[in-house]
Amino acid sequence: MPTSYPTAVEDYVKVIYSHTEWQDQPITTSVLAARLGLAASSVTEMVKKLAVQGLVEHVPYGAVTLTPDGTALALRMLRRHRLIETWLVQHFGYSWDEVHDEAEILEHALSDRLLDAIDEELGCPVRDPHGDPIPGRDGTISRPEAALLGAASEGSTVTVARISDRDPMLLRHLEAEGITVDTALVVVGRQPFGGGFIVRLPTGEERDLGEQALESIWATRQSSQTREIS
Repeated sequence: MPTSYPTAVEDYVKVIYSHTEWQDQPITTSVLAARLGLAASSVTEMVKKLAVQGLVEHVPYGAVTLTPDGTALALRMLRRHRLIETWLVQHFGYSWDEVHDEAEILEHALSDRLLDAIDEELGCPVRDPHGDPIPGRDGTISRPEAALLGAASEGSTVTVARISDRDPMLLRHLEAEGITVDTALVVVGRQPFGGGFIVRLPTGEERDLGEQALESIWATRQSSQTREIS
C-alpha cells in the first residue's frame, strides 16, 4: 500500500512535477512559492522537510528536483487530479474551466478503490479535458511531443494537444473562439511590428492570439509521436 502523506506534501510534489512536465526550466523555491501563493521562507522550510523525507533534492539557491519517491507520489496525485477533472466534465456537466478547484479538494479525499472505479467507468482515459496526460495505475505516463504554439512555423498545420488550465477566463475565451484540445490550426503567421499571432480554424476563420494564449497552448504536428515516462 502506498505511503500516506499530509495534504501539503502531496500539493508540493505535484506542483514541482507539473512545473517541468511541459518545459525544461527547473523550479526554484521562489518560483514554487509564487505557484503556491506562499511566503518564500515557508516554502524553503517545507522543501527542507521534503528533502529529509527523501522526496526532493535541493541545493540552496538552486533548483528543487524530485527523487524517484517524490516523482511516484506526484504521479499518483496527478492521476487523482486529472481523473477527477475528467469525471466532473463527463458525468456532472462541469465545463473545463470549472474543474480545477473542485479536483484540488477531491483529490485528497477519494479512496483508491473509488478512484479505480471512476477510471473504469470513464473507460481508462489517457488525458484530461485540458490535454494533460493521466498517469496509469503503475505510474507510467505518455505525453505527446508537443511544443508551444508560438514556436510553430508559418504555413504549418498543427493540432492543439494541451491548453494550460491555470487561467479559467482564458479557457472560456479560447472555447468561445473555437480553440480547444484537438482543434487543427493552420499557422498564418505574425502580424508585422510585434502584432498578434494569426491562426486559421478548420472553418476558414482566422483568430488573432496574444502572448497569454501562446504561452498556454501546446500543439503537435499530426504525425508527432509520443514518449513514455516512468
